[in-house]
Amino acid sequence: MTQIIYSLQLWGFKVCQRIGDSWGIRPRVIRLTFVYLTFITLGFGFALYLFVAFWLRIKDLIYTKRSSVFDL
Repeated sequence: MTQIIYSLQLWGFKVCQRIGDSWGIRPRVIRLTFVYLTFITLGFGFALYLFVAFWLRIKDLIYTKRSSVFDL
């Protein structure tokens, strides 16, 4: 079970893990919230998950620490 969760987090943009680390909540609770939100609102949770994944990816690209000026 741990290997499945690890592979899903690896390919799933680590959205739940990063939100959980910043808010101090277990990623499993956030993951279940996204699943329940998706079923209750007929897809809004999935759209929200993709938006947050896109936002975190853009944020990582912008705030990447570069070692020199030639890394641009």
